[in-house]
Amino acid sequence: MNGDQILQAFAFLLPAVVTGVVAFYFFKLHTKNEEGRRRYLLQKDTQKSTLPIRLQAYERMALFLERISIPSLVVRVVPKSTNKNDYESLLIRSIETEFEHNLSQQIYITDDCWNIIKAAKSATIQSIRKAAMSDSETADKLREDVLSDTMDKASPSGTALSFVKKEISSLW
Repeated sequence: MNGDQILQAFAFLLPAVVTGVVAFYFFKLHTKNEEGRRRYLLQKDTQKSTLPIRLQAYERMALFLERISIPSLVVRVVPKSTNKNDYESLLIRSIETEFEHNLSQQIYITDDCWNIIKAAKSATIQSIRKAAMSDSETADKLREDVLSDTMDKASPSGTALSFVKKEISSLW
């Protein structure tokens, strides 16, 4: 093969190689776009089925926060005796039971939201324990002390409920 033949073969091969590279590039781009489109459609279908479950979880956590708010808790959980320690235990047990009942909801909500809900639960229990350390001698007096303690400041469950509402609004 002489130089002219090599140049002529190169002239024939160059367009074929360029066309092959361009075709490969477009094929790769097309498959990448198709994969992205399939992933988007799968995510969209998954979101359709999981959104109601997630909303239900947020709903249940909102209900939990409402039920453990001090005013609703002391109205709903009445003392069984006049002993303030028994009533303190009853209130805390009621909060813990509610929490355990909703424990599985943490799968469907964000970690930040779950941590805030747990903090609200702990703060509510601490508030009850703090009120129980006061001079109150009866369960009814403890009820009054717990209520009066929370009247002056924002309730932990109210703060957590605001966070839950904000998080639900971000789902839209």
